[in-house]
Amino acid sequence: MNAKRYLRLLGVQLKASGLLALQYRADFLAEGLTSLAWTFTALAPLFVVFNARPSIEGWTFQESLLVVGWFTLLQGVLEGAISPSLTGMVEHIRKGTLDFVLLKPADAQFLVSTQRFLPWRAVNVLSGVGLFVYAFVSLGRWPSLPGIFASLVLLATSMLILYSMWILVVSAAFFVVKVDNLTYLFTSIFDAARWPSAVFRGSLAWVFTFIIPLALMTTFPALALLGRLPWTWLVGAVVGAVAFAAVARWVWLMSIRHYTSASS
Repeated sequence: MNAKRYLRLLGVQLKASGLLALQYRADFLAEGLTSLAWTFTALAPLFVVFNARPSIEGWTFQESLLVVGWFTLLQGVLEGAISPSLTGMVEHIRKGTLDFVLLKPADAQFLVSTQRFLPWRAVNVLSGVGLFVYAFVSLGRWPSLPGIFASLVLLATSMLILYSMWILVVSAAFFVVKVDNLTYLFTSIFDAARWPSAVFRGSLAWVFTFIIPLALMTTFPALALLGRLPWTWLVGAVVGAVAFAAVARWVWLMSIRHYTSASS
């Protein structure tokens, strides 16, 4: 795979999405404000819970804000960069028009994963960064350089896992007529990532750590910023993310073999 070529293709897709969004500036502004409003909505449960107690399972309000920050940031990545393109792929499969993608001289998974972006979701990313700053100002200290580096590594692994999970969900469209319920279920489950993983007990704790690794996406990066993440967990997160991506790639390739175009 020619890295420069694919970076150039990604730049073209980003530019096209940006220009399309700017054609309707009022909508662009309205959607950005809506994204900002949803960020504050995500904080509401946190205020309610911590209004009655100083900490939950060893997490203070300020520390929990870091988890919400990562949740907000990743939600922006999911809804702005991952979901729009892959939802469009489902429409291609339904209409039998995926041929136009498969026949192009580039990797089909890359093309369907970058066909559309929603630039206004960058507001979520900025909101997440704002929550990080506010949390550490409230804590009266700043994260260490190793903690920042570890959190950036975990950001990459989190996005890779989030993308891989979405690939697995939409690959079901090759076998069933509708996957809307699956996508709604996935986004509903992802909402649980706004809470530190320590609040979950029993089977939920195991599921949200190993099956649907929400803990890795939001709690681990928050622990890294706080300087409380063991290095073995960081290594395990990287290995797990790579393995998850490999499984998603294999499922994608197997699913394509079951695709029947409109001309078949």
